Amino acid sequence: MKLIIITYFTAITFVFCQNKQNPKLQESIERGRAIYTDFCVNCHMPAGEGVPETFPPLAKSDYLMKNREASIRGIKYGQSGEIVVNGKTYNGTMAPMGLSDDEVADVMNYITNSWGNKNDKMVTEVEVSNIKK
Repeated sequence: MKLIIITYFTAITFVFCQNKQNPKLQESIERGRAIYTDFCVNCHMPAGEGVPETFPPLAKSDYLMKNREASIRGIKYGQSGEIVVNGKTYNGTMAPMGLSDDEVADVMNYITNSWGNKNDKMVTEVEVSNIKK
């Protein structure tokens, strides 16, 4: 019983602290989840695992986490040409999705905080609007 109570309070504290740290980021992540489901899941898969040899993974993606501006640009304008993700080369094309700057920010916040990725620096609509082709 004591273990159950401790586990319960630990879970409540975690959820409370997560939302208190940056509620705007949490809201953006939730909006981004819906956008991902509508626009990205067919190629990058439900758990961000991608498709081997075809579509790069977003889960635990070194490229995504180390190339913030290029990742934003890829979502905003589409992506073509060779990229290396987690040591594997991908050379395909991702068409532009036609997302607005706030939608790009939301999906970036979702994918950079999912599937083993962690990003405390929120992507904003202003940041996205400053990214040019």
